[in-house]
Amino acid sequence: MPVTSYIIALGSNRRGHHGAPRAEVRAALAAIGGVRKVSRIHETPPLGPSIRRFANAVAWVESGEAPEALLRRLKTIERAFGRRRGQRWGARVIDLDIILWSGGCRHAPGLVVPHPRYRERRFVLAPLAEVAPAWRDPLTGRKTLPLLHAVDRRRPCA
Repeated sequence: MPVTSYIIALGSNRRGHHGAPRAEVRAALAAIGGVRKVSRIHETPPLGPSIRRFANAVAWVESGEAPEALLRRLKTIERAFGRRRGQRWGARVIDLDIILWSGGCRHAPGLVVPHPRYRERRFVLAPLAEVAPAWRDPLTGRKTLPLLHAVDRRRPCA
């Protein structure tokens, strides 16, 4: 079976079986396997109503699985870590998303690759720039670093 490259985003902002959010992210990386490269863990503010900051990272993973099979496995890992579906953008032990894959685009029930909002999310693009700065978005053709710079230009000054 051919090996496919995937970009997986990981996030946590709640203690789980493995400890603090950073420990949850590290444990999830081990559970996923096939990690070729991983970003450092970034601490980021929440998007929604959660008051807890997130630990976010991105991993370049190689797998022989089709995107749908990998997504099922990622959701199984989330459940094993104690993830329960609930409030959108709320606190979570672990969140695992397929952001990109070397096959380009994929639309299937419950799966859209590239992830539809990754181009707007610094908490994905900054770690992605560490792992795959030259990876091209299959829809726009833009590389990771220009996407990150575009997000940074849109952010208001504090």
